[in-house]
Formats: sequence, structure tokens, C-alpha cells
Amino acid sequence: MTQVTRNEKLHDILKNNFGHQTFRLEQLNIINSVLDGKDCLAIMPTGGGKSFCYQIPAIYLDGITIVVSPLISLMHDQVMNLAQLGIEGVFLNSSQDYQQKKSARDKITQGKAKLVYLSPEAILSQEMLEFLAAQQISLIAIDEAHCVSQWGHEFRKDYTRLGELKLIFGHVPLLALTATADSNTRLDICQQLKLNNPNQFVCSFDRPNIKYLIHERTDELKQIHEFIKNTHPHDTGIVYCLARKKVDKVAKELSQLGFKAIPYHAGLSKEQREKNQQLFNTEDQIIVVATIAFGMGIDRPDVRFVAHLDLPKSIEGYYQETGRAGRDGRPASAWMIYGLEDVVKLSRMLENTDASEHYKKQARSKLDSMLSLCETAQCRRQHLLSYFGQDSGSHCENCDTCMVPVITWDATQDAQKLLSTIYKTSQIYGANHLIDILRGSKNSKVMEKNHHLLSVYGIGKDKSKNHWNLIIRQLLNKNYLAITNWEYRSFGLTAKSREILAGSIQLNLRKQAELKEPANKFKSSSKALSTSRPELFEQLRALRRQLADKQQVPPFVIFNDKSLQEMCLFMPQNKDQFLMINGVGNSKLEKYGELFMREIQMHL
Repeated sequence: MTQVTRNEKLHDILKNNFGHQTFRLEQLNIINSVLDGKDCLAIMPTGGGKSFCYQIPAIYLDGITIVVSPLISLMHDQVMNLAQLGIEGVFLNSSQDYQQKKSARDKITQGKAKLVYLSPEAILSQEMLEFLAAQQISLIAIDEAHCVSQWGHEFRKDYTRLGELKLIFGHVPLLALTATADSNTRLDICQQLKLNNPNQFVCSFDRPNIKYLIHERTDELKQIHEFIKNTHPHDTGIVYCLARKKVDKVAKELSQLGFKAIPYHAGLSKEQREKNQQLFNTEDQIIVVATIAFGMGIDRPDVRFVAHLDLPKSIEGYYQETGRAGRDGRPASAWMIYGLEDVVKLSRMLENTDASEHYKKQARSKLDSMLSLCETAQCRRQHLLSYFGQDSGSHCENCDTCMVPVITWDATQDAQKLLSTIYKTSQIYGANHLIDILRGSKNSKVMEKNHHLLSVYGIGKDKSKNHWNLIIRQLLNKNYLAITNWEYRSFGLTAKSREILAGSIQLNLRKQAELKEPANKFKSSSKALSTSRPELFEQLRALRRQLADKQQVPPFVIFNDKSLQEMCLFMPQNKDQFLMINGVGNSKLEKYGELFMREIQMHL
């Protein structure tokens, strides 16, 4: 078969099965590379259509495609989506009883299933390996491949064993996919998976529809309330917190403020987690407050905002989590607040782990990079993309530093005051005590240590506690300070500190201020998304909800909002016209075409 003929067939699969007219980014090149039998590493942004890169080859090729997936809920969602498209897929995991597993295996052995979803733990079991050895395997896809890497931001032991698959199924091409991997991580993934001279495809990391907003924490409950109320009052969103107690507290507070908010963390019972996951999948205008236990593999396209109330551990983690907003390509927000206590807390957690010193060194570097993104005075998007080695060109005009340019100020004298205080107190105290000395506090600790007798006592009393926290945080970020004792969270000087103490440089720091913009500048609520025939849009949404409830699937699995909006715009009257709608393939035309066209006709 010629390359032209193959591409024509691939485009037919894309249109007839998935309802899309054209391939995006590097999808077609990745698919062709797989079909040529090459191992591949594909780095594509969240929402960039990574799953097409193994689903389309699965349909094109004889035999089965194995997908190694990290979460049971993700496997379930993928198989459910495939069923809507008329494609047979199965999963095998611990959530199934004997009969369900037997049914899935029968579909595999009878050649009915095209895609088989397995966890890293399941695929490496001796029983599964023996079963798969008897099957015709066309492709093995490793999803969320950053988990393989010791450099990656998530660590999952069984992922590091997946290189064994290449030794067992050496003749089968292996495709590794992830949304986040810098150059070191990419190299490590290839080595650990034992990929054979792989083709690497690195797509743009940019998500231009996402607005990045990062602020200093002052009153987190007030801040998150103002953000949601002013910018996303009727939208679905995710709020991330570091601790379970904080998740419960914030979810309760938001519920009391009138939002439909639910918690999600590992401390909840399995039944409650499953219930809340289902609510997130099926309810409109719902907010999930969660730890990072919630999120990997989220497929809901209409999440309009992701908020962080604590600093993520790395830019990779931040990018993964914010990428769960706006998967439909429509405007979305990535909003975050942070403070010095986040840096100290995450640093302490890292130092208390039993990880190797090599791993800790890499993790410290990633935390420093995350803090640098928060403190930058340049375009957030430029800074974010440069971390992944991508040149973004001009300013994005879609982040807080672009919309309200950062003000810097000469902080040399204040930095000298702080560093002098650290030096005169033997470099063994934390931020609160240092600030108490600078501000002339008369609390018992200051008086007992005779620190009220120091020459630096009270020299910073004209500045607020927040101001001095800002100085400490930025000096820490710029390596003019170091945390010398993780248990007591104490600060010490570095070699660079001399530059400031000697007055040999002028230190300009970022001046923090809350973003003051008219609320409507950030509006991207679902009510505003359908400007063409809003009454029809709501009628189609109601029909979609009715069908979803009947099948017990999330509404977006029937059609996403983008498809409904195109129906409102183009008003299809026959099958050929309905097939032109984004997301409509032959299977969905057959299942839903008459119902939705009848609703459109009634509206006319």
C-alpha cells in the first residue's frame, strides 16, 4: 500500500469513526511511524488528542492494541467512549469479578476487541504475560509515560518495570505518550522503556486558550471565592489543595457560599470517592476540591478552571493539572495562590522521604523552577514554555503579567536588613522569628533570646509581615538564602549573600499586588459559550442529558459542547450535513442523528 493510500484510509478512520475532518499537531506522523513498526515517544499537550495515536492504529491493524493505563477510572472512561464510537475495547483490572474478566478475555481471544486496557501491575503478572503471548499484538501504548522516569514528577514503582515488555514482545512497536517531559525526562523514558532507536515527536506545549493567573496568598478562602464568583460563577472546575483536611474545609466553605462543591481525596471511603467521581462526570456547574489523587486521565472537556490553593511540587505537575481545564479548546483559567510556607512545607516533606539523594536533588531543582514561575516578572506563558525548551516568541497577552505588567523595585536595603538579621542570629531561625526581630516584636521568644538588644531589632517595623515574607521568598528563589535546617525551617546565608551585604549589586524584586481587572474581562462561563441560538443550545443540552442518564454515561460522551454549538450554528437537516459536525462519526450519526435533527427541526 502506498503512503498516499494509507493516509487516505487513516483519514477515513478519523472521520468515519471519530467524526473529525483533519489530524492535529503530529498525530498523523506519529501514527505512520507506529504503522512502520517504529518505537515512538510522543509528547503532546493535554487535550491534544494523544489517544488517537494508538486508537487509530488499533483499528487499522490486525490483532489487538494493548494500552498500559494508570487508573481504573481512566480505563473505564476510555472503553465507554469507544463504545459510543462503535469500537470494541475491554479492560482487565481488580474492579471486575470473575465473570466480567472471563467475558473480556473471551472478546480478546475471539478477535472482537481491538483495544485492551491494563494497569502496569496487571500486564507484568506472569498469568497475564502467558495469556498475551498467545494473542496477536499489533502495538503496545504506554500512557502517562512520565511515570516511568526517575526524573518525572510522579513516581510509580511498577511503571519502572515496563522496560521488561520490550524484552518479552521485542517485535511489537512500543508507543510512549505523555503531556509533560523535559529533555532529561524524555531521555530517561526512552532508556527505561528500552525503546529501539525511537522516533521522538515533541508537539507545542502551549495551551493558548488557558489564562494563567498567579497571586500571593493573603486570605485563601476569600481569594478563591472572589475568583470563582467574578470569573466562573456557573462553571465546572477543579480546586487543588495539598492536604486532605484543607480539601474538606474548602469544599464545605464553597458549599456554604452557594457553589455545588464536593471533596475528593484518598482519605474518603472508596464508595464516596466513586460517588464524587461520578458526580463530577455527570453534573453541570460542579466544583471538585481535591488532592492530586484526583485528576490523571480526566477526560471531561468542559472544565473551565483549575485553581491551586497550594504550590505544586514542579512545573510538570502544574502543567499536567492546569491542562485539565479547557480540553475543548475554549477559554479557561489556571489560577493559583502561594506563599513562603508552601516552599518550606514541600521542602520539608521532600527531605523527610527515604528517596535517594539523587532524586532529592532533582526534586529540589524542580521546586525551585516552580517557585521561579511564580516570582517571574516576564510573561507566564513564555516562562512556562521555556522550561520545556520551547520558544514562545512574543508575549501572550493572556496571563496576569501581560495584562498588568509587573512592577519591580529596588529592594537592596531591605534585603541587607534581612540578611544582617540572619547573620546576627547565627543562621538558626525561621521566617517568623526573623520578621519579629525586624518589626520590633516584644513576644516572649524575642525577649528571652535577648534579640531585642540587637542593632537590627525594629529596623523593619515600617513594613508589614507580608512584605518581609515576600523578601524572604524571592531571596530564596534567587539563591541569596538557603534553608539550613528542614526540621526547624531555619534560614542561612549563601555565597551569593555577600553581593548584597557588600552593596556591590542593586537588587530589583517583583512587587506583589493582586490583579485588579474588571470581572467581565475574565468571564468564560458556559452561559457565554453559546452565542448562536442559546435557546436551541439549551434544548440540545437537555436532550443530551436525557440520553446520558438513560445510558448512565457522562453527557459529554454523547456529544461535547463544541458539537452542540456547531449544531446550533449550522442547523443540519440531513445525514450528510450532520456528519459535517465536529465529533460526529458514522456510529453517532446512527445512534443520535435523527433525535438531534428532530430537535433542531422543532426549533425551526
